[in-house]
Amino acid sequence: MSTEKFSKNTAIAVIVANMIGTGVFTSLGFQLLDIQSGFVILLLWLVGGITALCGALSYAELGAMYPRSGGEYNFLNEIYHPLAGFVSGWVSATIGFAAPTALAAITFGKYFSSVFPQFSSSWLACGLIIVLTLVHATTRKNSGQLQSLFTLLKLILIIVFCILCFAMVDTPQDINFLPIKGDKELIFSGAFAVSLIYVNYAFSGWNAATYLSNELEEPTKNLPLILAIGTCVVLLLYLALNFIFLYVAPIDNLKGQVEVGYIAAQSVFGPAGAAIMGVSLSLLLISTVSAMIIAAPRVLQMIGEDFSVFKFLGKTNKNSIPANAIYTQGAISLVFILTGTFESILIYSGFTMGLNTFLAVLGLFILRIKKPELARPYKTWGYPLTPIIFLSLTGWTLVYLLIDKPKESMLGLLTVAIGVVVYFVSEKMSLKKYAK
Repeated sequence: MSTEKFSKNTAIAVIVANMIGTGVFTSLGFQLLDIQSGFVILLLWLVGGITALCGALSYAELGAMYPRSGGEYNFLNEIYHPLAGFVSGWVSATIGFAAPTALAAITFGKYFSSVFPQFSSSWLACGLIIVLTLVHATTRKNSGQLQSLFTLLKLILIIVFCILCFAMVDTPQDINFLPIKGDKELIFSGAFAVSLIYVNYAFSGWNAATYLSNELEEPTKNLPLILAIGTCVVLLLYLALNFIFLYVAPIDNLKGQVEVGYIAAQSVFGPAGAAIMGVSLSLLLISTVSAMIIAAPRVLQMIGEDFSVFKFLGKTNKNSIPANAIYTQGAISLVFILTGTFESILIYSGFTMGLNTFLAVLGLFILRIKKPELARPYKTWGYPLTPIIFLSLTGWTLVYLLIDKPKESMLGLLTVAIGVVVYFVSEKMSLKKYAK
């Protein structure tokens, strides 16, 4: 069996690629439907970045304490009960990764087909998932090299895009990036809270390395650094991208649109230049889909190892890769592409992922109280303020989402309820049980 591990740089690449994808290149158009202030929009992204960083620092303590792959599946099982862990894994497998993977692939297809309309965006999305699934089901070397290459390409493209747009725009937009009258009311409005869901979705993926803990080099030592560096890099890039989108393209052109990057490029470079940038932006989404296909199946793998009814998911190939779990995750993502609409998938997955991470960070306080004797190789910087900030901001957006988007929120809660039923059925059918 292979003993090859993912390096620290590969893990950082997985985080960066997981985060920079669909959200930042699509969600601005939805935010601008209710918020047209440049200052408030950038504040949204700053708040989202701070929330993600606080979550990453909190997860670093959990990951160092429990360095097993699976992310929230592992954490909630240890903190609360195997039921909580299973439902969390169920949510991660069916929504937390499969839906964002589908969205990133859909966005790849939309950007590419906006330049080459003869290609179907849906079939492009499906083809991308199939190809990457086959690659990542081979070896860690193939996965790591592919991921590092496309993540580096992504970072170069984003930096070049921002510099060229800033330098070449003929007439910058008349938008205020300093606070003006009315901004305070916007910041404390329901529109800000709901828009924060889109932003938090864009930052989702800061926890990706915790899904690979078993397969990292020195996870206890490296995980905190991986989570912090990956999240900070993405925060800076997100602020730069949204500033550029608003700086170069009219708000009326961006409102309600998915392909905001293509629209911004068209405003600066014209149709020919926008076509080149459209293809470039579609290519950088490959690393996002790739990173999710690396991380997500590890949750299914852990479920397969712990519940005999799902044991086929826990099996690995000769290179210790959970190929069956990777194929299954890819199939779920294909179902989302072929059956869902973009915005409904985004809100639905954003709510359920927020609930998942909220419970995990809350567990930090529970463990400090119930199990103070546990070895903590890393302690959350800024505790207790850091996890309190995360819980406050995440809780605020979850409540507003329940109020403003009840259909998608209730669908998320229904998914959780189905997970509870599946757990009890699986427990009865499984020979292997957890001991509390």
